[in-house]
Amino acid sequence: MSLEKGEKVSHFELKDQNGNDFDSKEIIGKKPVVIYFYPKDFTPGCTKEACNFRDSYEDFKEAGAEVIGISNDSEKSHSKFAKKHNLPFILLSDSNGKVRKKFGIKKSLLGLVPGRETFVIDGEGKVIFKFNSLDASKHMKKALNAVKKID
Repeated sequence: MSLEKGEKVSHFELKDQNGNDFDSKEIIGKKPVVIYFYPKDFTPGCTKEACNFRDSYEDFKEAGAEVIGISNDSEKSHSKFAKKHNLPFILLSDSNGKVRKKFGIKKSLLGLVPGRETFVIDGEGKVIFKFNSLDASKHMKKALNAVKKID
């Protein structure tokens, strides 16, 4: 089952890159949120994607949106990844894949690689845009365009 446009995001809790508890209720349903799922810290495509979001982070903030990256990597890996690339946004560790499953993210490349998918969620907690592509370069632009269309 996949989370589709118009559906509300169900509650989840994960640890962030600093080992802190993250509760989706604190952000989702309160302001627009971009959640992007990516395969792995430090891989070329994922680094490029994270840096694209970093370089446009102020544009997302100006539009009133928060950016959250989620992968199966550990909090420790996320912490190193965020420090190395000066990532100003939240990275969440979904080590058991529970949240990935809630969103219906499928594996790609013959089921070997965790999928790369981006969701834009409005201030009411509903999905208004979703994009699935292994091409890391397109996610940030499409997400920012969707955020800018939120009233």
